[in-house]
Amino acid sequence: MRIITRRSSLRAAPLAALIGAAVLAHSQALTAPEVPEAIKTAAGEQIVLRAHASGAQIYVCAKAPDGKSQWILEAPDAELFDDKGALIGHHSAGPAWRHKDGSEVTGKAMARSESPDADSIPWLLVSATAHAGSGVLARVTSIQRINTLGGQPPPAATCDPVKHKGKEARVPYRADYYFYAPGGT
Repeated sequence: MRIITRRSSLRAAPLAALIGAAVLAHSQALTAPEVPEAIKTAAGEQIVLRAHASGAQIYVCAKAPDGKSQWILEAPDAELFDDKGALIGHHSAGPAWRHKDGSEVTGKAMARSESPDADSIPWLLVSATAHAGSGVLARVTSIQRINTLGGQPPPAATCDPVKHKGKEARVPYRADYYFYAPGGT
């Protein structure tokens, strides 16, 4: 029985090393995108995941703090895909990102830069505020949203909080999300 246990342990060690090397190679293969200075990440952070989002920005018709009617962002609702097009997670209110491995990161927008496409939502730098699980998102400290397409709220003139109170508008959008964690470990 001992020999079988040792052989199992010996087989598991190379497999774990191989998986670790593959994850490291993948993260090293991703290079940081060119972004405006306002949304650059801190020195020493490395990309651990790039995801392509496709979904909707959900807005609600309401009165803004200034008393004017407008569409206010309620939440994103998007699927996350890897570079090969495989579904790897979901992006939702929080903002939060959940990976299929069970890990999750929630964050808060810290900086923004207008999208080069005026009809698209801004590019963002998000700082992680909470984590769940022990997968790829467990150590994420920063998230960039770039290469946005669409997602802008409907025109304010189409929002009447009396007639449309609580009405939702789902505006299609796409974006790339880059997830960063401290390097060296």
